[in-house]
Amino acid sequence: MAPAAPRAPRAPRAPRPLGAARLLLLLLLLLLLGPAGRRAAGAPVVAELRCQCLQTLQGIHLRNIQNVQVTPSGPHCARTEVVAALKDGREVCLNPEAPLVKRMIQKMLSKASQPELERMQQPTA
Repeated sequence: MAPAAPRAPRAPRAPRPLGAARLLLLLLLLLLLGPAGRRAAGAPVVAELRCQCLQTLQGIHLRNIQNVQVTPSGPHCARTEVVAALKDGREVCLNPEAPLVKRMIQKMLSKASQPELERMQQPTA
């Protein structure tokens, strides 16, 4: 038997161009996944039809609170939610059944209605 002749080195293959169907499928996949990824990363909870508050605090010192938002129960959530914006920029959920939170809401409501009562009691000229 004769020895096998040495093989000549092969030239490197040029990359195959993607077919039009493959390219179209890849672009379609990118278009479908692109907006979903952006929406999931920074979607505000408020826009969704679900409760904002998963955990609540029993109370917080009043001097730390900048603003309070009370959201009544509705189709988005079966519970009344109390969200306090703190002076340091954070937002926390308060338990609307906690005695401290109930007093705070009553105080806010009485302050809000006080200017209306004063305006109604002023004599008109």
